[in-house]
Amino acid sequence: MRNMNSNAAIMAAIAKGWKPNRYLSNMSMAFFNNNADYVATKIFPICPVQNSTGFYYEFLKGDLARDNVQRKPAFGKVQPAKRGHTDSTYKCDVDQVITGIDSINALDYTRSGVPASIDPRRSSVRFINDQMLLHLDLTFAEKFFKTGVWQNEFTGVDSTPGSNQMLKFTDANFDPIAFFDARKREIRLEGRRTPNKLCLGYDTFLALKKHPDILERVKYGGSTPNPAIVNEKVIAELLGFDEVTVLMATYNKAEEGQPDDMDFICESDGALMCYVTNSPQIDEPSAGYIFTWDMLGNGSYMATDQFEGEPGTHSEFVEGLMSTDMRKTCDDLACYMSKCV
Repeated sequence: MRNMNSNAAIMAAIAKGWKPNRYLSNMSMAFFNNNADYVATKIFPICPVQNSTGFYYEFLKGDLARDNVQRKPAFGKVQPAKRGHTDSTYKCDVDQVITGIDSINALDYTRSGVPASIDPRRSSVRFINDQMLLHLDLTFAEKFFKTGVWQNEFTGVDSTPGSNQMLKFTDANFDPIAFFDARKREIRLEGRRTPNKLCLGYDTFLALKKHPDILERVKYGGSTPNPAIVNEKVIAELLGFDEVTVLMATYNKAEEGQPDDMDFICESDGALMCYVTNSPQIDEPSAGYIFTWDMLGNGSYMATDQFEGEPGTHSEFVEGLMSTDMRKTCDDLACYMSKCV
């Protein structure tokens, strides 16, 4: 019997018009988002909680900021100072995503040694993970990064800005240094903290990146081998923030069966400046928190699991579970800017 897999047989088949159809093992086209582009868990601190619902204390700012020290009367004492508090609630709901695997069809992949990129179990886990991160960013955009969320809000206009308005960042007359310094002063006055983070929609970042005032401040710092570059770090240093984050993750807005409609998850012409803590703190305010509940008790609020389908279906399923509550916790520590470009 002739060996059809010998080099001679393969060369003869190619000469007759046959084309090899083996899949490449070192590349594939998969439009997963870069995990580094997802930002929901990078902006506001994550606060693990033991119960899915509960309360947290809010100490009254007015009592803490008031001078309660009085002159002691002779042979007497002053009245005790009030240090009031209220409470707020959180509620972590459980979200789920499931994808299926046909166990019989999967046998062809496992037995033929196909590249790992198309292995149904591996790609299913990657799909589930990407879906959960995508959902977190969409929730972040809905909870924090849009108009109507924060009390302190500015809207970009083309000329003559009025109350709670600003010139668009694309206007050469817009003064980014003065504008952000003024907003930081307001937040410092009301919230007793200076904003340390600035989150920029993608088009807002591009507008600041090429604004004449910013370019003027960096152009003399470059040379031929090391040209001046405006990036997130440079903008953070110029505007006085610890961190500048560009929100560049994208998603498909179209329903299944409809043509793809790609867009940025967060408003591309928006911006959010805020003060947040790096981790949950007992005696420190923060503009927002992400409360997370470990629903399975395995130490993670984002978990994946695999289970078999009903008998006779020869199917397997991979699921993703997560339980969070993204909560605005202090209006005084944030300012949202819309229509920046």
